[in-house]
Amino acid sequence: MATQCYLGIDLGAESGRVMAGLWNGKTLLLEEVHRFPNGPVLIGDSMRWDVLRLWNEIQNGLALAGKKYGKKVVSVGADTWGVDYVLLDKKNEILGQPYHYRDARTNGIMEKAFKKVPRAEIFAQTGLQFMQLNTLFQLLAMKRDHPNLLEAADRLLFMPDFLHWCLCGSRVVEFTIASTSQCLHPIRRNWANDLLKEFELPTSLFPKIIPPGTELGELRPSIMERSGLGPVKVVAPPTHDTASAVAGVPTANTGTANWAYLSSGTWSLMGVEVRKASLSDRTLEYNLTNEGGVDNTYRLLKNIMGLWLIQQSKRAFDAAGQSLTYPELEARAANSPGLRSLVNPDDARFLNPTNMPQAIQAFCRETRQPVPRTEGEIVRCATDSLALKYRKVLGWLEELTGNRIEVIHIVGGGSKNLLLNQMTANACQRPVVAGPVEATVLGNLMVQVRAAGEIGSLAEMRQAIRASSELVTFPPKDSSVWDQAAERFDAL
Repeated sequence: MATQCYLGIDLGAESGRVMAGLWNGKTLLLEEVHRFPNGPVLIGDSMRWDVLRLWNEIQNGLALAGKKYGKKVVSVGADTWGVDYVLLDKKNEILGQPYHYRDARTNGIMEKAFKKVPRAEIFAQTGLQFMQLNTLFQLLAMKRDHPNLLEAADRLLFMPDFLHWCLCGSRVVEFTIASTSQCLHPIRRNWANDLLKEFELPTSLFPKIIPPGTELGELRPSIMERSGLGPVKVVAPPTHDTASAVAGVPTANTGTANWAYLSSGTWSLMGVEVRKASLSDRTLEYNLTNEGGVDNTYRLLKNIMGLWLIQQSKRAFDAAGQSLTYPELEARAANSPGLRSLVNPDDARFLNPTNMPQAIQAFCRETRQPVPRTEGEIVRCATDSLALKYRKVLGWLEELTGNRIEVIHIVGGGSKNLLLNQMTANACQRPVVAGPVEATVLGNLMVQVRAAGEIGSLAEMRQAIRASSELVTFPPKDSSVWDQAAERFDAL
């Protein structure tokens, strides 16, 4: 068959890309068209997203794709992080500058919410873990601080849905991104209107929910003209980046629960693919979450602070004049004593500290552990702690599903961290299969390929991703040392 081109817009917390996927009927070759920086913008006392700049960069990427691929392009679709949103009024005017999920306005908001609706009731109606950054709590903060904006709003669109509106004018929300909001009912798979009404939030804001793979329309005429792409289809992939990453896991065991995924980036998302949401008391106790996946699956998972600890440590090292690359930091960590000092990655102090190394040192000091001093020691502390957190979550997942997990698939940018891959295998005592790095984009693009009728099942999608990727296996080592460290970690 003639090679076809599909475009994936992938926005992460640090950067965004427009990627091309060249499909020959068996494999998907990725080519980066355009990359641009992303990150929070500080204005006043708040953190925001500069969505207009991001959209301008995306248009630049589409124009480059138009020049390079022209009529080969079949469709385009976007994925981003979860929970954050844009408000539009009835005339499609943007209301306010979208908040960043780390903005401090949600500090303490959960405790106030629980006084109105008990925690267990919120979980029963949403199935989501409790994090102050969830859309529900962001909306409650907006209702408190800016009720006029909510009153003027006609539609809430999550970040990728807003990009699809920019592309083609659609005003719908895709299922997987909706499931990150704590506003979606996990059984009915529609908005949790009873809960929203209890919180006196306007249910009219929430649009129709559509499944991944839905064709949303064609590019706006203005976008066609600027990009030179012509009447390209806009297709909603799994728009939550983790949902796309899980669709991109190269497992041969689709349909079974004997594998776990770890989407490793700024956040670590560790979980299993299940057919229905887990709403047990134990799931609530462990603060696990149920997020939507492809083909009506759910992702039973835990959000873990992830490589944010290392990214922010690097930022602090850079600011202090010690500029080191990530491979250099990994090498220094590998040469530092292992399992000497540990932190709980999900401690609230690590959400957005002024100085991450100082926050890590303070935690170790307060828990009477050796205080890491050098760059290598600090990064090793973070690496070991993440691996032990993965071990903890692995045990919870096995308990909740009743299945032994035989292998862990690490995908995303974190799969390049060889030290963390090996430490994860050691801590969990399971083989780790690392790769692909670009699982999110591959999942996004393969759903578009499937929507075009070029491939059938989710299993076939994953087979094509295996054929398109280089994978590395890390066997577990040193079990007794990690068993002892796990006891220390549990005490934290």
